[in-house]
Amino acid sequence: MLTAGSNPFQHIVEPLSPEVPEQRFFNLLKLGDPRYDRLPFSIRVLLESAIRNCDEFLVKSLDVENILNWQQTQTQSVEVPFRPARVILQDFTGVPAVVDFAAMRDAVMKLGGDPEKINPVCPADLVIDHSIQVDFNRKSDSLQKNQDLEFDRNRERFQFLKWGSKAFKNMRIIPPGSGIVHQVNLEYLARVVFNYNGFFYPDSLVGTDSHTTMIDGLGVLGWGVGGIEAEAVMLGQPISMVLPEVVGYKLHGTPDKLITSTDIVLTVTKHLRQVGVVGKFVEFFGPGVAQLSIADRATIANMCPEYGATAAFFPVDDISVKYLEQTGREPETLAYITKYLKATGMFRDYNNTAQDPDFTQVVQLDLGTVVPCCSGPKRPQDRIPVSDMKMDFESCLGAKQGFKGFQVAPERHDAAVPFQFGGKEYTLGHGSVVIAAITSCTNTSNPSVMLGAGLLAKKAIEYGLSVKPYIKTSLSPGSGVVTYYLKKSGVMDCMSQLGFEVVGYGCMTCIGNSGPLPDSVVEAISKGDLVVAGVLSGNRNFEGRVHPNTRANYLASPPLVIAYAIAGTVRIDFEKEPIAVNSEGRQIFLRDIWPTRDEIQAVERTFVTASMFKEVYDKIEKVNDRWNSLVAPSDKLYTWDDKSTYIKSPPFFDGLTMKLPTPDSIKDAYVLLNLGDSVTTDHISPAGNIARNSAAARYLTERGLTPREYNSYGSRRGNDAVMARGTFANIRLFNKFLDKQAPQTIHLPTGDTLDVFDAAERYKQSGVPLLILAGKEYGSGSSRDWAAKGPFLLGIKAVLAESYERIHRSNLVGMGVIPLEYLPGDTAATLGLSGRERYSIIIPQKLIPRMTVDVKLDTGMTFKVRMRFDTDVELTYFQHGGILNYMIRKMSQTNLLEDSQL
Repeated sequence: MLTAGSNPFQHIVEPLSPEVPEQRFFNLLKLGDPRYDRLPFSIRVLLESAIRNCDEFLVKSLDVENILNWQQTQTQSVEVPFRPARVILQDFTGVPAVVDFAAMRDAVMKLGGDPEKINPVCPADLVIDHSIQVDFNRKSDSLQKNQDLEFDRNRERFQFLKWGSKAFKNMRIIPPGSGIVHQVNLEYLARVVFNYNGFFYPDSLVGTDSHTTMIDGLGVLGWGVGGIEAEAVMLGQPISMVLPEVVGYKLHGTPDKLITSTDIVLTVTKHLRQVGVVGKFVEFFGPGVAQLSIADRATIANMCPEYGATAAFFPVDDISVKYLEQTGREPETLAYITKYLKATGMFRDYNNTAQDPDFTQVVQLDLGTVVPCCSGPKRPQDRIPVSDMKMDFESCLGAKQGFKGFQVAPERHDAAVPFQFGGKEYTLGHGSVVIAAITSCTNTSNPSVMLGAGLLAKKAIEYGLSVKPYIKTSLSPGSGVVTYYLKKSGVMDCMSQLGFEVVGYGCMTCIGNSGPLPDSVVEAISKGDLVVAGVLSGNRNFEGRVHPNTRANYLASPPLVIAYAIAGTVRIDFEKEPIAVNSEGRQIFLRDIWPTRDEIQAVERTFVTASMFKEVYDKIEKVNDRWNSLVAPSDKLYTWDDKSTYIKSPPFFDGLTMKLPTPDSIKDAYVLLNLGDSVTTDHISPAGNIARNSAAARYLTERGLTPREYNSYGSRRGNDAVMARGTFANIRLFNKFLDKQAPQTIHLPTGDTLDVFDAAERYKQSGVPLLILAGKEYGSGSSRDWAAKGPFLLGIKAVLAESYERIHRSNLVGMGVIPLEYLPGDTAATLGLSGRERYSIIIPQKLIPRMTVDVKLDTGMTFKVRMRFDTDVELTYFQHGGILNYMIRKMSQTNLLEDSQL
């Protein structure tokens, strides 16, 4: 990988320090090219990677020239390779990746190759953070009980991962109970500059979670990719990407003293959604950036997928280095990071306008205009000023079913349902808060908002306020450091008194592991058909994600989560109405208990110290005793257990041979589902609970499991039989065939209404190919390879949509499913498509990127669509039947003709 002797740019290699000649770097300034100084800092990272890895085979001198010439090539759909320095995974996506690797080893051996060639060649870190669930809360022993249940439920998965850490080189596992992947990445795993194999170079990464972009806030270029694409990167394949446009986002002004970083990121998210940054990099600059801490920047970068960009980059500056020092990085590390970045022109001074590079487009935000806000009730980009929350919810209540509507009849808006809990009677209505969760790395990585929540809780307790006991409150920090400074600063006890006990170190409510609500609460919700609310400090609030019974879900800062929990409803105007009346009959307003930025920063300076980070992370890989004592096999090939309901050898490589298949046209396909706009990966492949009446539940019951043992879809991603049955199993899926929300469809030949899996099975038995019709932003939301693998297993050959989310389109390509896109001006509606037609897609023998192809209907109608294979490399993957098939053939016979196509 780093062989300067075979590199045409070896003439710019030099020692970083003359006294240590064996530690070298590619000095990009020695190119002597004036174009370099005008490049966005994010593009400079791509350039350095291309130069360092240039071998005139996978990475060519022409690629380097194309990146240097970014000003001209950025709008020309020029394809360039990128070799990230490392890969990061979490366990929901990590387990299927390791399952694929194990199956690929079997396949390579069957084809006569060396199975140990299936092995990561770049560092890969897997953080186990998605498995823990909020089963217990509000008690001092909730953390221990939830962690014990997590291990009991997931022992088989954890054992498999431990096998993977032994069987594969370059793979490190961070055990359960350590924290959330992106916060651990920020506080511990990030190198910022690599010092490896005698070379210094920028840290960069791809991850199997869409919020990998959080690390961009520290000046490390990274973004989410599908698990399938990440596996190829781990095996040494560069990412093939279209050289992106870069939107410069200028921050200026000073935020109000009552504003949190959450308010800023929700404002940025809505703004950039309106600007339109899908498939682009966003790079932040301007004097306002210098006012933001790294935690603030990381919060903004974390929600990059919600505004649609590929990356949200904050170049390294002095504040970045101070953060590294605060989080316990060694002085010599800080020294070479600073020296290297300055030597290559990658160190930023945000107050120096002479350093501002060229951008494709510049937009700006005055931080002084940001107001307290939330987002919801169904999408993260739907920002609402807190002052408008009551009015907005009541508007949504009666509006037509949609992103901002629940279609509740006006006479039912004030419905009230009494219920019993803990021996007392309470009442639920529309807008009642039933889940209040301080969760997600988006906010728990940020001491300012966490301490803000703690200080608000302290003042609330002093005023005699409380949270109703039926509200499911929880605190799930992203690392042990959070608990450390909350306790040291004296606010943890106050949060506990309000019900916000630590329930685990993991994603929990944000990923949908919110656990069950009390039975009496669920009964009241069902009885009144109530639109109740969840309020969480997360980054996603799509329908059906947080909890099946919370139809309205709002993203909010941690202090606001506690505030809405105290109020007990989102139907409140905090400026005009008291948050509560205390035992003395006094009206208490939110402004009475809200801490200022100055108050928060004073506490942060005192109690957030480098020693905390060092103490927590020095023992992170050995802190979990149950993980340490877990016994796993050490064989290089995995021994599959046919009885396992967690880990199963997938059928993706069954019958694979060295001979390339010939892509055939799709003939007389039926439409399995007719979907609208913004169908998310949660709709396609849910991660949360397995409904008792679902196809997956029937499969598990047939194998002797009780509903208590079902666990979640996310935890069962190592078993294709469960995941195929879970595809399109989200209860909030809206299928136009049914004109209602349900995980069902119509089997068109018979007219029977069936679960989606059962309908697909009927089609499969008849040998009929299937198609999905969709609207805009198909596959938005989480990076989820099962949202492509599942449809593949259902027999779906193509998706026809108005537009795609970037990662999901890539995942479809990786599985050999054709992403088709309507031409501009065309939609299902304008073409008069009902979805009940039969579709034939004509695939020509000679394929080129983004070509148009004909779609013929059994009605006699023909129209053209674009085939969204965006690069030659993606076409190669398609011709192999998917990226993993390509890698198996490549590893089985290194002199494949197809290799030369890359």
